[in-house]
Amino acid sequence: MKIKIWRIFVLFLLVFSAVQLQASDCLGEKVSVIASIFPVADMVKQVGGMYVDVTTVIPSGASPHTYEPRPSLLKKISEARVFFMIGAGLELWAGKFVRLSKNKIYTVKLSEGVSLIKLSEHNHGSFEHYHDDADISDTESGFANPHIWLDPEIAKSMVKKIISALCKIDNKHMKYYEKRGSAYLDKLDELHGLISSTVEKFKTRKYVCFHPAWDYFARRYGLESVGVIEAAPGRNPTPKSIMKIVSLIRQHDIRAVFAEPQLNPKVAEVIAREANVKVL
Repeated sequence: MKIKIWRIFVLFLLVFSAVQLQASDCLGEKVSVIASIFPVADMVKQVGGMYVDVTTVIPSGASPHTYEPRPSLLKKISEARVFFMIGAGLELWAGKFVRLSKNKIYTVKLSEGVSLIKLSEHNHGSFEHYHDDADISDTESGFANPHIWLDPEIAKSMVKKIISALCKIDNKHMKYYEKRGSAYLDKLDELHGLISSTVEKFKTRKYVCFHPAWDYFARRYGLESVGVIEAAPGRNPTPKSIMKIVSLIRQHDIRAVFAEPQLNPKVAEVIAREANVKVL
């Protein structure tokens, strides 16, 4: 069971670099694009191919929840034509940087139109929805779960927004973007089918994770989070919270705790040792 869950999570994380369409060198200027995080940047590269030049704001290994971009990013933003972001309160710094940019950059919020899950420190397993994220992303309140790309069906809606935006600002290469985008959507369909068939074989659908990143994935495939180690970015759990999570792991016969490479694994390791389970 634990091996199957780990494999399916790894498969999903790899999807954003799975589509490798060959392209020859191109002539002419590329469309300069800013992407807030790696999953978004990879989607843009898969659709835009040789006609886009993508800069990722959040460096590899950094948490988008706590990262503060350097002022030097302003130069990149001032030269870019489009900025792709998640919204839903993930990029709390974005509004300031876009306002300070010299040109009127075309901004695309990929969470628009998505039924968002409300974060709740006291009830991580329940799904409370915003049916319109305008109030969240525009006011930068940050109360919605922004990890929408971990649901393949929502990821498809994100890719469609990227296709539309690139076609709008560079319609000369519209057919190229549409062809690559269609191939990427097919890959996401394949992934969705693979995950669905794998999850059907699970004996238990409950899990514990480092922070509530997998809520959209869980909602799509009928999984249930029974515990979250870090309720809010940068906020370490209290000893009482740790013992509660250990108790939940034992109660629900959970076999592993899911950590994240960009976050400190020490607390997860302590919990895993106490509960006699593995950290994945």
